[in-house]
Amino acid sequence: MSSGPGDVLQLIRRNGANTRRDIQNVTGLSRVTVAQRIDALLSARLIRESGEGEATGGRRPNRLVFDVRHSALAVATVDTAHSRVAITDLSGRILDHALVDVAIEEGPDTVLAALAQGMTSLMSRIGADISQLSGSGISIPGPVDPHTRRPSQPPIMPGWDAYPIADRFAEVLPVPTFVENDADAMAFGEQSTAYPESNSLCLVKVSTGIGAGLVLGGSVYHGIDGGAGDIGHIRLAGETALCQCGSRGCLAAVASGRAVAMELAQRGFATKSGRDVKELLDSGNVDALALTHEAGRRIGEVMATVVSMVNPGVLVISGDLASSALLGGLRETLYPRSLARATRNLDVRLSTLADDAGLIGMARIVSDSLFSAAAVNTRLL
Repeated sequence: MSSGPGDVLQLIRRNGANTRRDIQNVTGLSRVTVAQRIDALLSARLIRESGEGEATGGRRPNRLVFDVRHSALAVATVDTAHSRVAITDLSGRILDHALVDVAIEEGPDTVLAALAQGMTSLMSRIGADISQLSGSGISIPGPVDPHTRRPSQPPIMPGWDAYPIADRFAEVLPVPTFVENDADAMAFGEQSTAYPESNSLCLVKVSTGIGAGLVLGGSVYHGIDGGAGDIGHIRLAGETALCQCGSRGCLAAVASGRAVAMELAQRGFATKSGRDVKELLDSGNVDALALTHEAGRRIGEVMATVVSMVNPGVLVISGDLASSALLGGLRETLYPRSLARATRNLDVRLSTLADDAGLIGMARIVSDSLFSAAAVNTRLL
């Protein structure tokens, strides 16, 4: 393995080694070189000494930990009708958050300006300034090209295709900015927080639209150009409903929050989005429960193929329609249509982080990028 300070930091962050002696044993570096690496990380305030490690005879060694208070992160999750912004520490712990009332259809310039204003307000509220901010991250409800970090033909984001979000956002908030698909960020938040031992996790977000995120081997899987997990636009046999993407028969056209809201509107309810459906679900509305259950059945049909192909250990259901009604419907079709081997060790459950999943996941993605071994080695060597 490489022996730079960044590589030592990764051992400490991943609990691979948390004392000088352990680092020396794992890396094979000399005591002097380990001391140099630790001193560089301490001077940069990237690590700190925290109490005592496990004794192996004699004096207990000091335990080394990643200093998550080194700086703060500003993150946002953009949705169709509104966005959320937060300030977090480097572990993804939310220090403060707020709702930003801006619709995605207002375009990237308007949305990004609103996000920056919201983040700035939060920083003032917690007594922080720009010098304490090391990076920012934004998740969006559409595919993101992993090479350019720009939206890649997002079906429900007119005016956003190939828009340079990171570059433009850095003009108003001058720190490195990272962009991710919303379901991918949520999946990473769930996996890294609630299921760190799972090597394969799939998250399905069912809100106004439908999308999925995959974490394989501890990393987000994007596909060749960011299209992995775009299950909302898989076409269902025999369906002709018009989707927002312009095609007919898409899963999102019959099972998304928007689709359920449209059906409820025809029954006399004032519903336009997944958020409106959620309010009815929370109140126990019989029509909303029945339609959401049926939406779960349709989603389960598609997820049976995904589960049989990917064989994840955990399937998390999140978003506005995440409920026992949706989960029950999904299970009704998922298990009978999947290979028994693909589901025998599958844990299907509702999100543990709810709306915070995307914020936490985005913060952890930014932190992993800013403080990767390569980035830290470049900075300190």
